[in-house]
Amino acid sequence: MFRLDGRTALVTGASRGIGRCIATVLAQAGAKVALSARNAELLQEEAEAIAAAGGEALVLPGDVQDAATCRGLVDAVVQRWGRLDILVNNAGVGASGPIDSVTEAQWDQVLDTNLKSMFLLSQAAAPVMRERRWGRIVNISSIAAQTGGVSGAVAYSASKGGALAFTKSLARDLAPYGITVNSITPGQIQTDMGQVPSERLPEILRLIPLGRIGVPEDIAYPTLFLCSEEAGYITGATLDVNGGILKR
Repeated sequence: MFRLDGRTALVTGASRGIGRCIATVLAQAGAKVALSARNAELLQEEAEAIAAAGGEALVLPGDVQDAATCRGLVDAVVQRWGRLDILVNNAGVGASGPIDSVTEAQWDQVLDTNLKSMFLLSQAAAPVMRERRWGRIVNISSIAAQTGGVSGAVAYSASKGGALAFTKSLARDLAPYGITVNSITPGQIQTDMGQVPSERLPEILRLIPLGRIGVPEDIAYPTLFLCSEEAGYITGATLDVNGGILKR
């Protein structure tokens, strides 16, 4: 179960944290994985680790805020492997500070990276998937989309909330072609972007019924499930992975 042999995947934000772990898990399940992020050196390290474990990876550095880059990423995967079956939209940046401190440039960077990139990459990938009448798109959102996040994260929360609405709409559009589109909303996950200051750890742990901070694998394995044949009747859904902080 949950094997991806013969499938190809493109994972954005794959140089570290959740994205890197997702790429590793998909490769372990048998997929050929294209890795995209801005840091080519870190991508190469991940590609070498996947190859050492017997997998196959393609390094595709790029900035997913740019439409031409996004089209180029999809084209490169198809040129290399002849198909693109799975797209994991994970690229993201954070932002904080009261609304008065958020500049237009900061707002644009967060929305372009976290939300517009999902649109651009999905738009580029959809024709390839429609041709084969099979596809999986997984959008990594955030619990901030559901709770509003912490004070001063208006741009981040807005971008992640948009990702949930985008997921539902795209799922309806692509369902007739055998393509599923789902989102995952991580809670507090221990990554470079989600570091918890030691002095705040006890306070945060009290809010998490499962009593621990999440790790990237907690997001990677649900992503694998949503990419599998076994999840073929799930689309337009939001999967909460937050240790029980938010229960719906």
